[in-house]
Amino acid sequence: MSTGLMPDTGSLWMPFTANRQFKAAPRLLVSASGMYYMSHDGRRILDGTAGLWCVNAGHCRPEIAQAIARQSRELDYAPGFQMGHPLAFEAASRVAQLMPAGLDRIFFTNSGSESVDTALKIALSYHRARGQSQRIRFIGRERGYHGVGFGGISVGGIAANRKPFTANLMPGVDHLPHTLNIAEAAFSRGQPAWGAHLADELERLVTLHDASTIAGVIVEPLAGSAGVLVPPRGYLERLHAICAHHGLLLIFDEVISGFGRLGSATASEYFGLTPDIITLAKGINNAAVPLGAVAVKRVIYDSVVGAADPGSIELFHGYTYSAHPLAVAATVAALDIYAREGLFERARSLSSKFEDCAHALRGAAHVRDIRNLGLVAGIELEPRPGAPGSRAYEVFLACLQRGVLVRYTGDTLAFSPPLIVEPAQIEQIFGTVAEALRTIG
Repeated sequence: MSTGLMPDTGSLWMPFTANRQFKAAPRLLVSASGMYYMSHDGRRILDGTAGLWCVNAGHCRPEIAQAIARQSRELDYAPGFQMGHPLAFEAASRVAQLMPAGLDRIFFTNSGSESVDTALKIALSYHRARGQSQRIRFIGRERGYHGVGFGGISVGGIAANRKPFTANLMPGVDHLPHTLNIAEAAFSRGQPAWGAHLADELERLVTLHDASTIAGVIVEPLAGSAGVLVPPRGYLERLHAICAHHGLLLIFDEVISGFGRLGSATASEYFGLTPDIITLAKGINNAAVPLGAVAVKRVIYDSVVGAADPGSIELFHGYTYSAHPLAVAATVAALDIYAREGLFERARSLSSKFEDCAHALRGAAHVRDIRNLGLVAGIELEPRPGAPGSRAYEVFLACLQRGVLVRYTGDTLAFSPPLIVEPAQIEQIFGTVAEALRTIG
């Protein structure tokens, strides 16, 4: 579509969007390059969110586009059931090399939501293969976001996502309390000092349900979509220890935190922890073609595969587009960029600057908390009485009008720029927010 033209918006039912509000005044992006989008009205927009937490190497990288085009001419599609293609195996090996030691079995999906549902099925299959089929429960966490499949919203803890489908959620799911406590830990730089004890709630749930009935625990090491919830110091370590003690599989949902967002290949690496399963998507191929993955400990793979009769399918699960040739071509190209340009290390080197610029908004109008880790930050605003979310939405619009894209979720502004962001662009992002806050009542 050419800049300036407005399409008929009627046919498209937009996801996670106030459709009537949007279609009354559409905001369209028509092209992108590097750190910038171009809007339909010809304005350059600095991307402060890496799209949706996913364009880690910046937009429209020629190397990725060329890899996709080359693959489309050579092999556009290949079935993944009882057949394979070479690049699927190469991509799996490349992803496995970035995972914590031992998580070297990769199952490809098409999204983070599918990765979560796949991880839950693998966990159940593992326990069944070991003769513990009574382990059917999962423990999630309040305010957790694990995609929009029925499995994901069941273990997830965002009320708005669950409420319309409550009667149809998975049975046997319980939830840990979330870790955000503004009264105790407002304006923490990095991990809050308060809150590690909240992990001990898992012991209560184990006592309540009996460890022998629990398949696994799933949490985001760093929660993004619920408003940037940073784990307290020692919290994840305690969860890890409790899971290991009771034989519960620990699943880290790293759809957002994987591939450099915290300055390392995974949040697991950043925190020095090795879970049993990691879910991935988004930055896995710079969001060029839909792709997700599940990284699994080899012992889990071996248990499931080894329990099946020779010649039989071991896991009755998969997708038509698992390891789609174009998607994994983009993965190999993206991983090459991450390594060649040292983008994970670059994110680590920029994290202090990013933190300082975010926390410079302390004391600005309406700001009640600021949270950050790596190249992720959340600025929580005081909600308007009777109109939750409206203030953050207006700041989002005001920033967009000034040429900066930020994300809002509830009354929290979220920031996660591409890892190629320059220090001056970090200053521009948060400076624009400061300007916008001065105009909002």
